Amino acid sequence: MIIIKTEEEIELIRESSLLVGKTLAEVAKIIAPGVKTKKLDELAETFILDHKAKPGFKGYNGFPYTLCISINENVVHGFPSDRELKDGDIVSVDCGVIKNGFYGDSAYTFAVGEVKEEIILLLKRTHESLYKGIEMAIAGNRVGDIGSAIQSYVEPFGYSVVRDLVGHGLGKNLHEKPEVPNYGKRGTGPALKEGMVLAIEPMINMGTKNVTQEKDGWTIRTADRKPSAHFEHDVVVRKGKAEILSTFEYIEEVLNI
Repeated sequence: MIIIKTEEEIELIRESSLLVGKTLAEVAKIIAPGVKTKKLDELAETFILDHKAKPGFKGYNGFPYTLCISINENVVHGFPSDRELKDGDIVSVDCGVIKNGFYGDSAYTFAVGEVKEEIILLLKRTHESLYKGIEMAIAGNRVGDIGSAIQSYVEPFGYSVVRDLVGHGLGKNLHEKPEVPNYGKRGTGPALKEGMVLAIEPMINMGTKNVTQEKDGWTIRTADRKPSAHFEHDVVVRKGKAEILSTFEYIEEVLNI
């Protein structure tokens, strides 16, 4: 069942989503070569708790951390650890919070130090594909229109779209109906209705679309070990134009872009 949110509920989701954006900006301040990824996790957890919210991922289906931190060929759900970021890495940081009973969920992929131009382009185009998908999140369209817009944008560059992981509805639960694939055919899938809240999150690989799960039972990586990028926004379906509830503005201020 797809839950249509009231305006009051949408405002609570917005509050949680904006807190995720602020948390990711705090993380952005310390991302640099030599920083251990568990330090990012500790910083995020403290920041979220200080803002009278709780980490949305920690304990969710047994996930043990506040952040999903996925480096280079790791697509999503990576564990924070003693691993140090290196010059030339890219790192996807996915964060969730729960506040006032509602979730926020957003992700951003960061470049660490000097990154190869072809990988910077992967980040740029994945970021752009997110907004292509969001443009389709309007009342009267269908879920397949979102995935089609993302897929048709990235594939001409030679990239591939992960099939095994998808975006989702968002609200009192972290993952609600409908699933929102990042590929698909226009005019297919559930109808989009005003008041639906979706987490749209393209996961785009430089090589094969195929992924595999690491032995930790969580981390998903590309089968060919080529880089993967991941960006995510929370949006509400509206008539004419989708409304973005999360933000990258705080992150981009830190990164000066």
